[in-house]
Amino acid sequence: MTLHPEVLWAQRSSESDDSKNILYVTVNLPDIKPETLQYELTASHISFKAKAGDASKGIEEKDYEFAFDLFEDVVPEESSKSLTSRAFKLLIRKKERKAEYWPRLTKEKIRNQFIKTDFSKWVDEDEQEGDTAPVDEDFDMGGMGMPGMGGMPGMGGMPGMGGMPGGMDLDAMLKSMGGGAGGPDDAGPSGLDADDDSDDDGPPPLEDAEPKA
Repeated sequence: MTLHPEVLWAQRSSESDDSKNILYVTVNLPDIKPETLQYELTASHISFKAKAGDASKGIEEKDYEFAFDLFEDVVPEESSKSLTSRAFKLLIRKKERKAEYWPRLTKEKIRNQFIKTDFSKWVDEDEQEGDTAPVDEDFDMGGMGMPGMGGMPGMGGMPGMGGMPGGMDLDAMLKSMGGGAGGPDDAGPSGLDADDDSDDDGPPPLEDAEPKA
């Protein structure tokens, strides 16, 4: 029986910078057998097929595959791939430059249980200005959105609070910390807050679509 592997995805968008107009797609499947890997990316379609497992670890080898049309066209020749022991990672260049995010990864508005938002790389569309990490260098940078957590680096000044008895104004201190203290909640990848179930964290149409017949 052929199974669907878990597919995680995130994206960036830009009207002027191709390097920031991309899709992160991760086939979250450990122990892929390289000799069985069949992957094809065209301007409008993606397909994957492989065996995965490790008998030496007691993990049964199984067949995995998926194929679907992408929401819009991409540029295969400017896209990259990387196979590790834990996953098959893709960095796919969108063809059209525009500020708006894709509402979903697939062309069809259907529910695919195996396609999920990659919250480790997701940054909301209106928070991309804070995402300063290089997007082309390392597919394994799970914290791609972390630079958007603007206030965190400033927290390094906290040890200086030892000077408070020397006359630091408490109100002034709290006021100056205000921006930093709110940083982790207001920026960075959505979904870091476990209590936030808002559809804004990922592509809404995948949540709202009717189940595939």
